Amino acid sequence: MHPEFLPVSAADIQQRGWDQVDFAIVSGDAYVDHPSFGAALIARLLESHGYRVGMICQPDWNDIDAFRVLGRPRLGFLISGGNMDSMVLHYTSSQKPRREDLYSPGKKAGLRPNRATIVYAAAVRQAYKKIPVIIGGIETSLRRLGHYDYWSDKVRRSILLDAKADLAVYGMGELAMIEIARRLDAASTAGLNPVSADLRGIPGTLYKLPAQQAAEGSDIPPEAIELPAFSETVSSTRAYAEGFALQYRNTDPHSARPLVERYPGGEAVVQMPPQMPLAQQEFDAVYELPYTRRSHPMYDQDGGIAAIEEVRFSLVSGRGCFGACSFCALTFHQGRIIQARSHASLLREAEILTRLPGFKGYIHDVGGPTANFRQSACEKMATRGSCTHRNCLAPTVCKSLKADHADYLTLLRSLRAVPGVKKVFIRSGIRYDYLLQDADEGFFRELVQHHVSGQLKVAPEHVSRSVLRLMGKPELSVFQRFQRRFRELNHTAGKKQFLVPYFISSHPGSTLEDAIALAEYLRDERISPQQVQDFYPTPGTLSTCMFHTGLDPRTMQPVFVPRSGQDKAMQRALLQYRHPENHDLVRRALRQAGRDDLIGNGPRCLVPHGRSSRGGQSRKRTLKPHRK
Repeated sequence: MHPEFLPVSAADIQQRGWDQVDFAIVSGDAYVDHPSFGAALIARLLESHGYRVGMICQPDWNDIDAFRVLGRPRLGFLISGGNMDSMVLHYTSSQKPRREDLYSPGKKAGLRPNRATIVYAAAVRQAYKKIPVIIGGIETSLRRLGHYDYWSDKVRRSILLDAKADLAVYGMGELAMIEIARRLDAASTAGLNPVSADLRGIPGTLYKLPAQQAAEGSDIPPEAIELPAFSETVSSTRAYAEGFALQYRNTDPHSARPLVERYPGGEAVVQMPPQMPLAQQEFDAVYELPYTRRSHPMYDQDGGIAAIEEVRFSLVSGRGCFGACSFCALTFHQGRIIQARSHASLLREAEILTRLPGFKGYIHDVGGPTANFRQSACEKMATRGSCTHRNCLAPTVCKSLKADHADYLTLLRSLRAVPGVKKVFIRSGIRYDYLLQDADEGFFRELVQHHVSGQLKVAPEHVSRSVLRLMGKPELSVFQRFQRRFRELNHTAGKKQFLVPYFISSHPGSTLEDAIALAEYLRDERISPQQVQDFYPTPGTLSTCMFHTGLDPRTMQPVFVPRSGQDKAMQRALLQYRHPENHDLVRRALRQAGRDDLIGNGPRCLVPHGRSSRGGQSRKRTLKPHRK
């Protein structure tokens, strides 16, 4: 029994003096009681509202009894695949199985199934009849409506239908979850089976309608937008792109309307608009719940949970991102509106960190999706939401943007002054184009002076103007300006710190010529990336829509897509052309593009001729007989 943790067994429930839990949370991750783990955050939130919560983490999905370990919950099951989509967690971008799972004890792979949310929901239905099943988490959030699935190479239905759940929660879900719990509890208190509770109409959720109700339309909000029917999006890539564009333009709680997606047989899925952002007091409260900030001791003998090491001594200062990179799912999950915690709350948490075992004086990060976003992009966003027709930073900076790091800088200075804190680092992403818009260079100077741990990770992603526009990233010249000033400030401060730029290969729009241009840039800048991210078509991103349809859903203009394994391999190899094992692929790519001038021993060449070739022509080597 570990009373500081929530129950994980029937014995834990009995020792607490409970007859049953109100909610059983099923998660694809191991149990880590830390606010960076969604299952723990929702569990502690429900607990703070007086509900009894138990955890069923990484159950054996082949053993139905594994879902009965806590008994029948009074109000229902809450199911999440974990902090990552289970398919992304299991497979690389080349669809090869990953060897490790950082969210499992000892990094052991295989402790959760593919499509974990669907599998868990089916097991719960088998374990208990007529009980509410609510699904949520990132896997649900990004698969909430019809979506392209890279691993099966087809358009799949809403996960709400495939999981046969009663309701789906998308986004961060705190407000939605409390309202769901209230309605289920009201039904139970009235002597009804909670499964009879009406859960429709809650912001941040999706509900399904049987064919007759969907046809009548009385349970569909009158202001709802009809998406292309699922059968259309399966048969027509243009219909898919049009439907995705409608979803993309309805991700802001201030302006979004309900969406309706109809399926063969007549049933429909209704998506309510996103939940409103948390007030700062609510946001603070969520992160100051009584987390133990460690993994459950039952995992200690297996080496613990590696995923907590990245966040154990870090602070989440905000949510949301108006950067709107096309390959990022944040627009669909957290949204573009910035939510920021108060300085007082973060200082209290920093003091807690200083008392944790293993703390050596270093706060590893103070950030969120983008560390230097602590306020809305403009006055309008704070009260009326984000624009539906343009981005804040790319391809050019919006005239209404107000770049100001004063609040963030004050926060960092206060954290540096906390007794026991030696250094405060920033390791989550810095949006350098936003930084450069700030007329006051104070934050940039102190970033270099105090908050870089030798290397600063940045993400220019590419050099091609056309590819960068599709990515939602600024032009290369912006990064180069940031790079020059970073070097100058390091020189002034007497520091030897370096930028670690990230690049993506094979993004939609990237031709072989674009990949070669990127390789030449790396050559000229003497950059040798050790890790390269090959574009990964994950659910819920603009870039994945482009990959599937060959269209930019914002403009409906055609987009070239490097789709074949050979094309993707060549583009990836070009980014690491210095690696000898890539030389054959790089030579093949250069010859295919008519760039033989880059093969050879000249100063501008990327790779030498093959060992047994001259001028690209292969020759057999004749061995002379050995003479005594």
